[in-house]
Amino acid sequence: MPQILPSGPIPVGQLPLVTEELLRALPKTDLHCHLDGSLRVGTILELAERQEVKLPEETPDGLARALHQGQICRNLEDYLTAFDITLSVLQTEEALYRCAYELALDAARENVRYLEVRYAPVLHTRLGLKPTTIVDAVLEGLRVAKRETGIKSNVIICGIRHIDPVTSLRLAELAVAYKNKGVVGYDLAGAEEGHPSKDHQAAFQLILDNNVNVTIHAGEAYGPESIAQAVHYCGAHRIGHGVRLRENGDLLNYVNDHRIPLEMCPSSNVQTRSVADVKSHPLKFYFDFGLRVTVNTDNRLITDTTCTKELWIAHREMGFTLEDLVTVIVQGFKSGFLPFREKSDLLKQVNREIAETLTHFAARSRAQEQSAAQEAAQA
Repeated sequence: MPQILPSGPIPVGQLPLVTEELLRALPKTDLHCHLDGSLRVGTILELAERQEVKLPEETPDGLARALHQGQICRNLEDYLTAFDITLSVLQTEEALYRCAYELALDAARENVRYLEVRYAPVLHTRLGLKPTTIVDAVLEGLRVAKRETGIKSNVIICGIRHIDPVTSLRLAELAVAYKNKGVVGYDLAGAEEGHPSKDHQAAFQLILDNNVNVTIHAGEAYGPESIAQAVHYCGAHRIGHGVRLRENGDLLNYVNDHRIPLEMCPSSNVQTRSVADVKSHPLKFYFDFGLRVTVNTDNRLITDTTCTKELWIAHREMGFTLEDLVTVIVQGFKSGFLPFREKSDLLKQVNREIAETLTHFAARSRAQEQSAAQEAAQA
């Protein structure tokens, strides 16, 4: 699969400057994105009014504060309380369809070309919706968004760590039933500390027996032991977050050697206090060490972020060069839960688009520099 940089169409010394505009224009993936954490504030207010749901705040600014939007939380558990609000309006077929559709539109607007949306259907059954109705509504919203924008999307079904493992098994059965129908993986989310993934091993065994992809939240609010369980007990093909992997060098080398991608979400990790601040985030260390890292949003609403913003933070705060960022972007496409041939074709298209985008921005920069030089000479 071809790489663009550093041996691409533009000499390294003539690459365009990294700007948010450039990062927005580049094709991207978002592999770790929660449906119930990525609604629009206005949509929550409208759905609540229509459904007669009482919200803690009834203005956009007040609701944003109640959702911890972009605020540093006490810990992961405090962060997760925001989902009580979003889930209160995600209990109807119409709401699930609309929010999946809008999420895909928002991602497409910043040129996310491949999106994996994850959620736990069990959390959307308060009003009696059937799990199949829930999955169908989300998939239909994503399909309509694809017809309108071209964005490719798939679904990851989540089990919940702190809910009965029997429920995880039921959700695994649902994921298996929707294999090749829009569901491409199974995840375990929720409060990590005190709720080990190995307790849900029966669900993951069913998933693996049916050749379904596995990603697990691990090493976010608990140590590298959680990552080891995800890999060795549950067969994880990717790890969600994994910021504490650096605490176990032997496991880090294992993850690296086996090319297990890390779904990194820098702003979210700061917000949940999984890391102290952006500069102490391990993303750059992992990248420099050679791990396959991807950059994602986690929860676009609650963390107040986009893929473009996360890449910009990686450049501005962590020292990622344009070459580094392009490598991370390509690694995102390599890490998607897609069949190999489909992934290979997508990568070829993406590499061409990256080259064209960089060439365009480089030419524009040169033209602006020449224009500025001419104006200076005439002054």
